[in-house]
Amino acid sequence: MDESLTRRILRGDRRTVAQAISCLEAGDERAIDVRRAIAAHQGRAHVIGVTGPPGGGKSTLVSALIKGLRERGRTVAVVAVDPSSPYTGGAVLGDRIRMGEHQADEGVFIRSLASRGHLGGLATAAADVIDLFDAAGFDVVLVETVGAGQSEVEITRYADTRVVVCPPGLGDEVQAIKAGVLEIADVFVVTKADLPDARRTESELQSMLGLRRNASWTPVVRKVCATSGEGMDALLNWLDDRPQRGLRHASVGENKARTVVTGCLAADNFGQSLGIELVSASAGNVTLRMQVRREHMNFNNRCHGGAIFAFGDMALGLACNSHGQMATLVDSGMSISTAVEEGEWLIAQATEVSRSRKIGSYQVKITRARDDAHVALLHGTVYVLDRPVEVAGSAPQTGATQAQ
Repeated sequence: MDESLTRRILRGDRRTVAQAISCLEAGDERAIDVRRAIAAHQGRAHVIGVTGPPGGGKSTLVSALIKGLRERGRTVAVVAVDPSSPYTGGAVLGDRIRMGEHQADEGVFIRSLASRGHLGGLATAAADVIDLFDAAGFDVVLVETVGAGQSEVEITRYADTRVVVCPPGLGDEVQAIKAGVLEIADVFVVTKADLPDARRTESELQSMLGLRRNASWTPVVRKVCATSGEGMDALLNWLDDRPQRGLRHASVGENKARTVVTGCLAADNFGQSLGIELVSASAGNVTLRMQVRREHMNFNNRCHGGAIFAFGDMALGLACNSHGQMATLVDSGMSISTAVEEGEWLIAQATEVSRSRKIGSYQVKITRARDDAHVALLHGTVYVLDRPVEVAGSAPQTGATQAQ
């Protein structure tokens, strides 16, 4: 991508931005030029992630947020992720239809992305598109995820503010989903406030939050009716008061965390035997790499699922211990979507979804290095102990399962 094209991106030229998004989605050689062009121009926009169960009113809420933000003079970009068909790989991209009234507004840019089987509630190119909109000068980037379940919490890695939509009538379903997506919220928005059960849902969420022991982080609850505008001003005022920007690129405690993780990995005999190498580390986040070798292969001449799990478990274990306080795995699950050949390099990115005084939730995304293909997704819950991480010589003490 030439210099003049780069300037057009930074100026917010709509045609150029649309072409750049297509490059990022395709993942071709031009995508590298786009990433290079925008790398030094990020961290200004307020990235707001909107997630919640299917049919909860996410698209209607996003449309109302666009209207309110435009009335306040903000420019708005929208990344709307739609699910793909498991048969054809196509997507209806219906969010763009529901937000059609804003299409002619020059201060609004709406782009739908198909998830194409990517797990976590977003699309593979979503992070790059968020960075592109940020660099193009939009004040606010709204990211609407695929209808979320417990495992669809990837938005927590990219959003400065996480909005979890809770439609009325959740009832016992609040209990069913609280161990996952409810833990990532900065604000719970009870949608469809004109329905009879809205007040009850608001009360149940307030009661649930009252049980929290971590006083340093208390999500708020707002009740809105997006179609009539009821409660929208209060929600927009709360969003306006949020100072967080560019958190997706923050490296809090990076040096301290890297020191802890480096020492743990060096002393872990099992990790060393697998050939696992450290790529980066910050508090709660770790990236590792591993080359698939002959000893990792199964009878079908593909990388053994146990080796992939061990790789992900190592990333999770290092991430949850990177704070310098011992943590041990109590529950986990993994899905595998792609077979891996001998000689391939794998990348494991462990991300801290939430962490309280005693419990932490982590997600590990494993990809193939040469083409960023999704290989596996691992989720884990850890128990945090009241003692520091101890690395005793060559004794393996850091893997989440090993720490038990």
